[in-house]
Amino acid sequence: MGSSQKRKREKQKDFQKPKLKVGKAKAKPANFTDTSFKAKAIVLNQQSLSTNAPSSSSQFSHHLSLLSAKSDTQRKESLAHLTTSVLSRPVDSALPQPVSTIIPKLVPLLLDASNNVRAQLLKFLKTLPAADIDAHATQLLPYIRAGMTHLAADIRLSAVEVLGWLVDTAGSEVVSCAGGWIKTLNCFLSLLGWHTAESAKWSANRSSFGKAGSQGRPMVRALQVLAEFLRVGIGKEEDLDGDVNNNNDPERSVSSHYFPLDSSVRQNVISNRPTPYAYLNLFGQPRDAEGEMYESRDDRLRVFADQFRSVVERGVENARKEGGEVGRASATVFKVLRDAGPATATT
Repeated sequence: MGSSQKRKREKQKDFQKPKLKVGKAKAKPANFTDTSFKAKAIVLNQQSLSTNAPSSSSQFSHHLSLLSAKSDTQRKESLAHLTTSVLSRPVDSALPQPVSTIIPKLVPLLLDASNNVRAQLLKFLKTLPAADIDAHATQLLPYIRAGMTHLAADIRLSAVEVLGWLVDTAGSEVVSCAGGWIKTLNCFLSLLGWHTAESAKWSANRSSFGKAGSQGRPMVRALQVLAEFLRVGIGKEEDLDGDVNNNNDPERSVSSHYFPLDSSVRQNVISNRPTPYAYLNLFGQPRDAEGEMYESRDDRLRVFADQFRSVVERGVENARKEGGEVGRASATVFKVLRDAGPATATT
């Protein structure tokens, strides 16, 4: 009986209202935590406070290092900051970092999975000085070709856009550098589905452009870039190497009176290209036919006539039958092929 009465009294305590006295604080609960303390100092590791703001050059280098961040938002914001820094610099002033340092950080982003990052990358590339792009076309082309044969349709379309910018900026270097002619043409054939025996290894079937491919817009853009690429490579209206080979040049007609002295000087002058002796491949790996340099228009036209012309003409004819924007774009390619003419025989 004693134990039962004790349990009853303990239960009744839970329902008894405590009597509060004036001036006496309410009893604190059992799980009460005292938070009345005040911290005198907060120490943060790896933080520094300085009254001097970082320079624009250091900020540029910092955002350049963030291009390899895991967050796609961070990569996009860093590219936007770099774009703003280049556009806002004084006219005729040097870049905060040389292009030789910037390009290796940018080329992996050509295959980035984020559409926003690749779009911002193209905006940043267009802000770089065009005169500095020629020497770095060989660094950009392998990543562009990898993007043109990528499994993702969006990445293929972005790679075509970057190639269009590169051809407009440094077209002569693109078509004449090592692998720039045959390998790029093989990528175009794989992208458009116009395969030859050599280009079939790049892709077994026609690369689909995704959902937007049914409307023909990516196909149109690919044909437009192909037309510009062929015009720079085998077109007659543009002198790629900058040599004095134009018969309509008045200076050349006047200097022809000094033959043979003038002729020998022109033949032995050093080219204005960034790497005039790259064709010798003194320190590089041995090249095959695809990786060879074709610096003259006649060499490129000969290779094109032997390996690609019949396939491209057949593909252009099929594209013209589709009509619409695709047909108009294919007509541009056909015009370039017609103006180029047949390959000249070489001895």
